[in-house]
Amino acid sequence: MPASTPENAKSDSTQGISACSACAFYKLSLCAAVRKKFESAAAPPPAGPTQLTSSLHTIPARRTIYHLREWSDFISVICNGWALSSIVLPDGRRQILSISLSGDIVFSTGLFEPISGRVVEALVEVTYRKFKRSEFKALLFEYPDLFEMFTKIWNEERAQADQLILDLGRRTAVERIARLILNLAERLAERGMMSGQKMGFPFRHRHIADAMGLTPVTVSKMLSELQRTGLIEISSRSLTITDAAELRQVAGPR
Repeated sequence: MPASTPENAKSDSTQGISACSACAFYKLSLCAAVRKKFESAAAPPPAGPTQLTSSLHTIPARRTIYHLREWSDFISVICNGWALSSIVLPDGRRQILSISLSGDIVFSTGLFEPISGRVVEALVEVTYRKFKRSEFKALLFEYPDLFEMFTKIWNEERAQADQLILDLGRRTAVERIARLILNLAERLAERGMMSGQKMGFPFRHRHIADAMGLTPVTVSKMLSELQRTGLIEISSRSLTITDAAELRQVAGPR
């Protein structure tokens, strides 16, 4: 299957991804380390890459970025926005496996696999940068410290997958939702995207249901209960944690 064509795409070829340096989340991804590696070398090593070709894309909310069996020669990093990675069953049911935020690689296994086996959808408008896999891989293999950074991303993804299995298999509905809120708050805080205890919350009940293995009705009840007991407030696509300590108690050990 050919790669999808987003609404807006801009191509460039950069020495160290200089075009990314204006990104507010630049230092959260591999982009900064890659650029530093290029700039610190008087000349690229004989066997190493001389450039890292990339293109910038913007896609509207609720549009598909990658299809389930789409072949792609690129590694994608979210510059701005939120994206959902999921597996969809033939009857339309789906399990959301991860939520990608600004600075995240869409799926790190794309370094070795041209087909992700996932559907990646823009939850809100998303801007992302695509790097050519062969050049990206050559760069990581040339510099062990960059590859080590990449392995840390894999380890984090594995830990998140382990927690998702535990959530779905052993935790109650309210525990799952409380943990989702706290994990998002932690990740957004790292990116400077929290205003005190307030964060963007662009999810519909069906998104939370598909991420936590629940029904939209159950999600509605649990969110209402958390609001009724004064732990959170939800309004205008935002969520405020009003009692973080108690919410952590509800979520259980992390």
